[in-house]
Amino acid sequence: MKSTEQQRKNFYKSLGVIHIHTLHSDGTEDVEKISKTAKACGIDWIIITDHNNFDVKEGIINGITVIKGEEISWYDQNHYLCLGIDKFISPSENIADKIEEVKKNGGFGFAAHPDERDKRQNSKQAIKWLDKTVIPDGVEIWNWFSQWGDNYNSKNIFTIAYSYFFRHKLVKKPWQETLNWWDKLNNEKKEIVPAIGGIDAHALKIRDYIIPVTVFPYKTTFKTISNQIFTEGPLKDDFKERKEQILNALKKGNNLIINRKTYKKAPEIFVKNSNETIYCGEKIKLDENTYLNFNCDKQVYLKIYRNGIEIFSGITKNEKTRIKESGKYRIEAEINGYGYVYSNPFVVSERDNF
Repeated sequence: MKSTEQQRKNFYKSLGVIHIHTLHSDGTEDVEKISKTAKACGIDWIIITDHNNFDVKEGIINGITVIKGEEISWYDQNHYLCLGIDKFISPSENIADKIEEVKKNGGFGFAAHPDERDKRQNSKQAIKWLDKTVIPDGVEIWNWFSQWGDNYNSKNIFTIAYSYFFRHKLVKKPWQETLNWWDKLNNEKKEIVPAIGGIDAHALKIRDYIIPVTVFPYKTTFKTISNQIFTEGPLKDDFKERKEQILNALKKGNNLIINRKTYKKAPEIFVKNSNETIYCGEKIKLDENTYLNFNCDKQVYLKIYRNGIEIFSGITKNEKTRIKESGKYRIEAEINGYGYVYSNPFVVSERDNF
C-alpha cells in the first residue's frame, strides 16, 4: 500500500467536458473549431457524443485530447452516452440490449439527462430514462443544456429574452430525483455506480427572435459543468494511453463534477486514514483516524451524505468530518443557491478485503 505522501504526490488532476455534439449530428461546429474553443477555455480533454454517429475525428487536436463516444438515441427516450467503444452501435427501442452490446464491445455508458421535465413552457419534447429498473453503468446527474431546456419559457418575446439574457439563472443544481436514483443504485451495488456532469453542447440557434441567436455557444458551455479527473501520474503523451487513462477514471468514478459558472476553482476533497489518502471513486479501510476532508478558498453550503442519507450540512470553507461507519460517502456543495461541486462516492469499509 502506498504511503499518503506518495499517493497524493502521484495523483494528477485534469479538466474535461463531456456530452458534446458536432456537425455530425445536431451541433453547429466541427471538431477543429470546438477543440480550439476548448483550449481557450482552459479545458484539457473533451468527449464528443454525437447522436447515432461515430464519424467524428479523435486524437490530440489543437493541444486538446478529443475522445469520441456515441449518444445512442431512440427518439425521446433512454438516451445513452456510451464510451470506450470502437465502432458505431445502432439505436433501438430496447435500451437494455444496447447496454449489453456496449459492454460486449468493451465499452461502458451513462444514462443521459434521465429526468427531463414533462411539463415545460416550450415545445421541446422531454427525453427521459423511462424505465429506472434498466440499470446503466453510470448516470449523468447534471446536464447543463437539458436543464436550461426544462426551464426555457417560449411564451412571448419577454420570456424568451429573459431565457436568453439570463440563461444561467435557469440552471441551478441537479434534479433531486436524479440524485435519489443515483444514490439508490449505489446502495444496491457493491461497486461504485459513477456519475458525470454533461454540457450537452449544440450551440443551438434559436430563431424566435427577429435575428437568430446562439444559445449556449461552445465557448459558454465549456465554462459551465466540467469533470475534474484524478489519474496516477500525468496524462501520457501517446493518445491511446491518454484516452485509456481518462476513460478508466470516469468508469471508476475518479472525478468531481464542477460547475465553473458558479466558481471556477475546484476544492480539495479527499478521505484520509492512518495510512493513506484517497480521492473519490476509491476504497479505504476504516480506522480511528478516518476523516473526510473538504477544503475550499470560498465559503460554500456543504452537505455530506452516507449511503444517500445526509449526515452533515453547514456553511464552511473547510470541513474535517470523522467517519465512524462503513459506507459510501459523497459531498455536495452550493454557492448562493447554485450547485458548485458534486463528488463521486468514497467507499469506506471495516473489512480488509473489499
